[in-house]
Amino acid sequence: MAHSRKSKSTSLLCHVQEALHTHIKPDDRLAIALSGGVDSVVLLHVLSKLSAEIPFSLTAVHVNHGISRNAPLWSQFCSDLCHSYGIPIDIANLNLKKEPGISLEALAREERYRIFSRTQADCVVLAHHLDDQAETLLLQLFRGAGIKGLSGMPWIRKQSDVAAPQLLRPFLEVTRDQIEAYARQHRLNWVYDESNDSTTYNRNFLRHEILPVLKKRYPGYGKTLLRTSRHLSEASQLLDELAEIDSANCLSGGKLAIDKLRLLSFSRAKNLLRHTLSQQNLPLPSAVKLEDILKQLLSSSTDNQIHIRFGDTAIRCFKGLVHIFPEEVALQAPRSSQFIWQGQLPLTLTHLSGTVCLTETGSQGIDPQKILNQSVSLRTRQGGEHFKPACNRPTRRLKNLLQEASIPPWQRHTMPLLFCNDQLIWVPGIGIECNFQVKSGETGILPIWNS
Repeated sequence: MAHSRKSKSTSLLCHVQEALHTHIKPDDRLAIALSGGVDSVVLLHVLSKLSAEIPFSLTAVHVNHGISRNAPLWSQFCSDLCHSYGIPIDIANLNLKKEPGISLEALAREERYRIFSRTQADCVVLAHHLDDQAETLLLQLFRGAGIKGLSGMPWIRKQSDVAAPQLLRPFLEVTRDQIEAYARQHRLNWVYDESNDSTTYNRNFLRHEILPVLKKRYPGYGKTLLRTSRHLSEASQLLDELAEIDSANCLSGGKLAIDKLRLLSFSRAKNLLRHTLSQQNLPLPSAVKLEDILKQLLSSSTDNQIHIRFGDTAIRCFKGLVHIFPEEVALQAPRSSQFIWQGQLPLTLTHLSGTVCLTETGSQGIDPQKILNQSVSLRTRQGGEHFKPACNRPTRRLKNLLQEASIPPWQRHTMPLLFCNDQLIWVPGIGIECNFQVKSGETGILPIWNS
């Protein structure tokens, strides 16, 4: 028995060691997500052993969800445990309340990962193991998830925020039994979350009622489901690669062109639309809603300015191109800001969903002498404005200029316009008022709108 326990301990250590050598660099900053349960306590013990060997710096982050009355005790346990290892710990205290239509389990997970995304580290290390992977795959299967959802949890994953640390799971080929055997062998202490016994939660129902039955018939179901998730992960990657190929063929000016979208089979077009939403870090609609959106897009005409909403996302069409953006961008009320320009550069002005930057440039832009010590303001369009961007053409209505420039209607009332006193002097995408343009060879002030 002693030899068996030693082998399991060594095997577990080797799994983590191999994962770290594969996915991190020497001197990376690792932060372990420490709940106080047996999985994360064992992971902390293993990482503390390996930190000097690889090497990497190690900290811990503990999330107190405020759900259980024992949560403060768990936070104190984690704090004391890290102190005994000489490892810094950051404790995040939450106060979660159940919202209609959203499970408390899902809300806790969302908030937990929000904390992880703000953690100062190169990787947040999670203690998810082989049995967790099997449970996740089955839960996704019963939810009717697609290939991406059935791919399960990857070894390492980038978060949506590019500045956020990656998520690393070095226990994915380690079983729950191996982890508990390691904990007993090394006489580790841990806390137990009483909610793990409640079969009200779907994951616990699988764990206590379904998987023990499966294990009797299929002892190696965990590794089998892990293999399945890997096959599905490869298929998901191939679909992403196909979407990239289709995207290159269907984009026009950075937007999906409906006439090119129609050349694809319905399945490929749906895959491309899903991929496009995912690339913009927008929440994906249900499968039924996604199909309905695609059908509306494919049946729209060039003159049909459709407007589709789901969640906080809007999809609009203009001149055969698909525009996808957060809905609040289009709904913001007009705002204005006014200041006396005294030559300060560079100057960044926050406005609506973006910023206007004023920078110096040669032979183009606004003549600085024309606006020096004048009242300069950023406003949104109110209607009735006139503008003359070309000195060899007459003054025209801004409405007509915006239409000719193919600027979508919903953007025309939210884009920033630059005024000097009461005269319109700059419109993004259109140009600069003739009388305010700098002469060739001189330095001008160029406004740039970053939306």
